[in-house]
Amino acid sequence: MNQTIETIKKEVSKVIVGHEHLVDGMLVALLCEGHLLVEGVPGLAKTTAVNALAQALGLTFKRVQFTPDLLPSDITGTEIYDQKSGEFRIKHGPVFTNLLLADEINRAPAKVQSALLEVMQERQVTIAEESYRVDRPFLVMATQNPVEQEGTYRLPEAQLDRFMLKIDVGYNSIEEEFEVVSRVAARGFERVSQVAGKEEIAAMGQALGAVHVDDAVQRYMLKLVFASRYPDEYGLKEMAEYIEFGASPRASIDLYRASRAVALIRGKDYVSPVDIAEVAGDVLRHRIGLGYRAEAAGVTSDDIVTAILKAVPLP
Repeated sequence: MNQTIETIKKEVSKVIVGHEHLVDGMLVALLCEGHLLVEGVPGLAKTTAVNALAQALGLTFKRVQFTPDLLPSDITGTEIYDQKSGEFRIKHGPVFTNLLLADEINRAPAKVQSALLEVMQERQVTIAEESYRVDRPFLVMATQNPVEQEGTYRLPEAQLDRFMLKIDVGYNSIEEEFEVVSRVAARGFERVSQVAGKEEIAAMGQALGAVHVDDAVQRYMLKLVFASRYPDEYGLKEMAEYIEFGASPRASIDLYRASRAVALIRGKDYVSPVDIAEVAGDVLRHRIGLGYRAEAAGVTSDDIVTAILKAVPLP
């Protein structure tokens, strides 16, 4: 499995320079059948990354640009009247794909954002009283711009909790950007070829189930989540005033699954605290609610997660 994963990552690297954390995050979400929220300024190859992954795996890919005038039916589909047959028929929306990019999801109002809730959780879409299953694997990768706030709608907590991971994407290093400019100026990016398919994805999913998690390691994961809910009990009194609410039980499930996927990607058949620490920030950062005191003090959810990892003793 490790050879297959490395082959996929190598193929994606033909068009993506750096951003290994983003590529790993997409693979983790895909293996765990989760979803991914990516935050970063424009022009950091977020769209290119998920499109390259779809090409490398031979999966279908669709993109929806979220705007304030977007309707839920523009995403899920609708019932239309066919004049030739004189009957109504269902026109499927872009959500019927393997990899869906919801670009700038925070530009659409809550009514449109909530159109994704059913398909993200249940893997089905209801149109005109009928439910339709989407193909597997199915991954929603949503992006949002952290800089521009005008004309945007904050994602509600219920929507945020549906995303397995939230990854913050930053700028490339100067060496990486030198490589990007050199490739574009000299010959352009190489074409991404299919190196795996749904069979390999299913096999990796089966291998994921064989990754061992010791009871002590599993309890360590739960302590990390519980520390976000009851910081006083874990020696985090200085952080308690900043936390409005802690991570949900879904965070415990996603941390367990994501840690196993990270271990598999790293070529291991067991989960260690190192794997948990690598993915804890991505699982928890969007699930910890901060109060006004945190904003006033400049404390972020990443600061809370870092403090939790330091406070909770290793197994």
